[in-house]
Amino acid sequence: MNSLQRFLADTRGVDTIPLKMVFYLSIAGMIILMTAFSWNNISPVVDDAHVDKQLEDVALGISSIQNGYAKDISSNDVEGSMGVLDLSLPEHVDYVSFGVDPDPDMDGNLTNTEWAVEKNTILCSYSEGFKTRVHINGDPIEFRKGISNNGDVWVPDDDSSALGSGKGVVLEGPISGEFVFEPVFVEGEGKYTLSHF
Repeated sequence: MNSLQRFLADTRGVDTIPLKMVFYLSIAGMIILMTAFSWNNISPVVDDAHVDKQLEDVALGISSIQNGYAKDISSNDVEGSMGVLDLSLPEHVDYVSFGVDPDPDMDGNLTNTEWAVEKNTILCSYSEGFKTRVHINGDPIEFRKGISNNGDVWVPDDDSSALGSGKGVVLEGPISGEFVFEPVFVEGEGKYTLSHF
């Protein structure tokens, strides 16, 4: 009998193969389950770090346009410096506000209390009930919601006081896309950073 025939005829370990296979498949299954479980716990932390990074980039973008030209609202022919800011935030972000806290009592209702003005601040509120703030360096910045009147001329929205104090800009979730801000000058009032959305 040659060595190949002896190898094929040897059946001493055949009964342990199914047992080893079950054992190895069980270990592989536990590793897959532990990886999936740990990813579900790590994923929100990664998402929140990504949100913080985006908000810091937005703060830097807003800070950079503050030193540019502020358009005089009374002269519609010249545009001011504009900043186009990209945001793509996860669904558990309820709102992002600029220069205001629209829910100071943290009850989830943005219309039942007067908004608290927070100049130079971007505030992010999560559905879990906590908020994070990002500070914008530089001179005090007053944000105003903009509205487009005749054509593409953007002016402060005077009816925004129905939402709270009339100051600040709030983006409610889901938040994704490009958002434009422009510094403007209103005679008798001063300089604002106007939203174009």
